[in-house]
This record gives sequence, C-alpha cells and structure tokens, in this order.
Amino acid sequence: MNTPETRNAPDGRERTFAALPAARSGPFARSWWGQAWLKALEDTALDGAQLRLGRRHARAGAVGAVSVRPGRITAIVQDPDHTRYRADVLLQQLSAAEWDRLLDLVADRAGHIAALLDRDMPPHLVEDAAAAGIGLLPSIGDMESECGCEAWDHCAHSAALCYQLARLLDQDPFVLLLLRGRGEHELLDDLQARSAARAGMPADADAGPVAPAAGVPAVEAYAARDILPPLPAPPPPVEAPGTAPALGGGTPPAPGVDVAALEFLIRDTAARARLLLADALADRHADTSPVPALTPAQDAVRLAGTGPGAAVAERLAAGSGRDARGLALAVRAWELGGTAGLAVLGEEWTPDPAALARATGRLAAAWEEDEPRPLLRATGNRWTVVGGDAQLRYGRDGRWWPYRKERGRWAPAGPATDDPAGALAGLSAAD
Repeated sequence: MNTPETRNAPDGRERTFAALPAARSGPFARSWWGQAWLKALEDTALDGAQLRLGRRHARAGAVGAVSVRPGRITAIVQDPDHTRYRADVLLQQLSAAEWDRLLDLVADRAGHIAALLDRDMPPHLVEDAAAAGIGLLPSIGDMESECGCEAWDHCAHSAALCYQLARLLDQDPFVLLLLRGRGEHELLDDLQARSAARAGMPADADAGPVAPAAGVPAVEAYAARDILPPLPAPPPPVEAPGTAPALGGGTPPAPGVDVAALEFLIRDTAARARLLLADALADRHADTSPVPALTPAQDAVRLAGTGPGAAVAERLAAGSGRDARGLALAVRAWELGGTAGLAVLGEEWTPDPAALARATGRLAAAWEEDEPRPLLRATGNRWTVVGGDAQLRYGRDGRWWPYRKERGRWAPAGPATDDPAGALAGLSAAD
C-alpha cells in the first residue's frame, strides 16, 4: 500500500494523506511500531464498545483525508447515517532538550540513520531513546482525543482515526516523528549537520577548539598505498556447517562419555557457529543486540528441536525435568515463540489489577457487536472456552497465545497475537 500525500507543507511540518480505501480483513498494522501505536490506544481507551465501533468505521473506509502535524492528527469521520465529525488525536511533542539528545544518539549510530532512510524504525533506536529518557512510541495515557461528537474519552471517531493512522505508520515511521515535533526534512538536515560536525571534532572535546590538522596531500597518500598494510578481508560466508568427526571408532571412549551425545553437540556447535558468522557478516550487525543466554532447561528444549536421536532426546527430557511428551510440547512452544513461548507453556500467573483490566478490555473489544462470542472461564492468565478444547493464555508482554487440549494436556496451537478473537478463530479454522 502506497498512500499518496495530497498536500505537504514546504517545511515538512504538515502532511496530509488521501483517504484510505476500505480494509475488510487483515490487521491494521503489520510493523511492530504500528502495533505499538494501536496497543497504546487499546490500553488507554476505557470503552471497548467505542473501539469496536471505531474499527468498524475504519474498515468501512469512513475516515477521510488524514492531516498530520506536530502533536496532532485530524480527519473527518462519517457515521453510517452520513453524519460527519471532525476527530483529533493529540500526542505530546518532545521538548527541545529531548530532541537534542535523540538526534545526538541517532547521529552516533549510522545504522539508525540508514534504517530511517529505508522507512524502518529499528527496535534498538527506540530502546536507545528510552534509555536516554525519551519515549518515541506512545504508552498508556499518552494519546488524548477531541471530537465534534463531544465525547469525553476516545469515541468511535477518534478510534477510527487511530486505526487508520496505524496503516500510515506501517509505510512511513517519519509520520510518528512528525507527531513528536519534527518533520522529515528538518530532521534529516539536522542529522547531516551533526554527522558532519562529528567528522571534524577533536578526540578530546573538553580540550577546547583546536586548529585542524594540516593533512596529507592526495598525491602523497596515493603514492604510499603500497606501503600501508592491506585491511584483512572478511571471512567468506559458509554454505553449510562442517561434518562432525566420527568418534565411535578406534580408541574406546573415556568412562562416562556418551559418544552419540558428544557427536550431536559437535554438530549443533558447528551449526550455531555458522549462524553467528552469517549474522556477523550481515548488514546492520552493529545495531543488533546480543541474544540473552539460555538457561540449561531452555537450551535442552532448543537442542531437542534440532532432531537428536532417541537416546539423546531421552537425556534432554530428563535434564529439563520433563517426560517425552512434555518435551515434545516444549519443543512446539519453542518453535512458536522461543523463550516467551516456553514461559507461557510452563508458567501460570495472576495478572495485577492493571494488567487484568487491560486483558479483559481487549477481550471485550475483540468481537464486533453482531459476532458470536465464546463463553470464557478465567483462571489466572488463562481463559478457557467453556465446554470446548480451546484456551487463550495471556503473556506478560500483553499478547495472546492459542492452546488446544490434546489427549488431556494443553498444547501450544499457534504463535502469539495481539488479537484474542483472531487467536480463537485460528483454532476454529484448524479444526
């Protein structure tokens, strides 16, 4: 979807996008930052019925052209009876000091600039900004609404506007930065100036201004090219991990050494080394946070998912405190959601009142008024369909995980989603 802009102010501080077509199905946001925008809306709104109605307006194409400027988005939203209301959603702008810190942070990381130019919002940029005390993405209570229908909270019209804006954010994260107070051209010009200043900055900034070095004439630098040692070439990519050595022949193994298990670990180490090399050679490797170390129990599940033999699988099950079937369910949870999926499989917890209110609000807003909804029984963070074999589990990250009862035990049945109704619908479709 490429949404044309019908008007763009010369200074870039106001952008107007043509009305989006109806969207009868599918999520409003596919990017993680678009989903974060909607999560802030859904966590803030007090009336789930207004959210449902707003989604219906947005899907029907009832939202007109969307105007975006610092701190405010505006659109005309039409009710089914053709009554038109002006809806505004307000988001606090960053202060001058916050912008100064943010731009310094971005200018110091070339990967952040490259990602923005590619219309991408890297998670590490948002994390770095948060560490500096700057909230780029909205959180609970950050968005306020104003509407001609005179509702005091988010009404159907402002909700519809927010759902449509998520579609725009998917295409261009600069829309969010404009809402926070800076237009694209202004922002990029400032970043270019800061990057240029850093290129000429002395190593000791506290030593005061110094005269620039005289430099070396280009002719001399070129003549010295054969004297300087060449830069080492990066290692070539590896198409496939090497073959593990055969340890079963020749000298008998030391007492207590399981040859099959050792050969399996060697193969796994080679495969992981290949992945690490590929990651190190990939673009934007510097912007990738290190992967947290797994616990022994988590790593046992990861290893079990790589297809070990029966004897090794039995040892992994025992080492992770599971029986064979429990290990198989854990492998399925790992494949669907990694460590988060494992936590949801094994942990039952009771959400605090605020988290419980958000969860029940999401459930209440998940189905349209004319849709049949299942009867759910809540226990801790788990909602089970009464009289059925389906269950929703609420993760600590606010996502919903579908589960199905298989041979008397609850089994992971799909990846996490922000939409509980969609998770249950996926179970029904699979059935």
